[in-house]
Amino acid sequence: METLFQTDLSLPKRQGKVRDIYELDDGRLVIVASDRLSAYDVVLPTTIPGKGRLLTRLAEFWLRWIESEGICRTHLLSTDVADIPQSAWTEASVTPEQLAGRVTIGRRCEVLPIECVVRGYLEGSGWREYVQTGEVCGVPLPKGLERCSKLDEPIFTPATKAEQGEHDENISAERAAEIIGSDRLAKIRDFSMEIYARASAHARERGIIIADTKFEFGVDPNDPKADPILIDEALTPDSSRFWPVSSYKPGQSQPSFDKQYVREYLETLVARGEWDKSEPGPELPEDVVRGTQERYTEALRLLTS
Repeated sequence: METLFQTDLSLPKRQGKVRDIYELDDGRLVIVASDRLSAYDVVLPTTIPGKGRLLTRLAEFWLRWIESEGICRTHLLSTDVADIPQSAWTEASVTPEQLAGRVTIGRRCEVLPIECVVRGYLEGSGWREYVQTGEVCGVPLPKGLERCSKLDEPIFTPATKAEQGEHDENISAERAAEIIGSDRLAKIRDFSMEIYARASAHARERGIIIADTKFEFGVDPNDPKADPILIDEALTPDSSRFWPVSSYKPGQSQPSFDKQYVREYLETLVARGEWDKSEPGPELPEDVVRGTQERYTEALRLLTS
């Protein structure tokens, strides 16, 4: 299967962990989902062929669903590669055919430097923090919870948005309010919690638990007093933990339809002293690549059914 690690168009570019982002003159962005995979904030050298197209399809599904539910505005305008101006291809390293199915045309926004993490279950960095402190991002939780326990109510646990190669940092809501202002934080918190609640119900009906997820928001530079806009991706296996309802059992790691499968392989390398979670990342073996493809494909099939 054809794969894509990076792209170059004849447009101003910045590169994220997974996406290449280009600026158009008219206030739009061209966002290309590559097949890159990041774990522990490190971009791995091995691609997951077809991953970018899977992410684009699922993100488009959710962004349109969120708008149809009337929850909030999103940045999504189009996913048609034909909407990229012809001038962008003059010295491009890729063809329109290679980018078909990978492109999101979105509104350009001023990004709010907070990641909006919503947790309905206790896993990952939230579980580790709970074990140490009994809290997650300053939110006290009941004693005696197990790994992957379902929380009585979902919690909002913001994080700083790190530059590539740096690590995101969980912070308190108070600290997040200092960064972006309390009114703006309240708005994106409410949007995040409502999206999570409604999307979780949709997913559970289709056999998937959304254990946790993260969102990013931006502000329209032409209307900075308007409500923030949901940007980037939403509710994909790159930004969420997806577990099968049928096999959920608290107290242990869960089977998943996300990149936890890759994280668990990488943890074996860390345990053997073969990697320290810093650049450069290790290559992934073929069975891990194939297993990741299968999990992402199944998530797309179930959630959009």
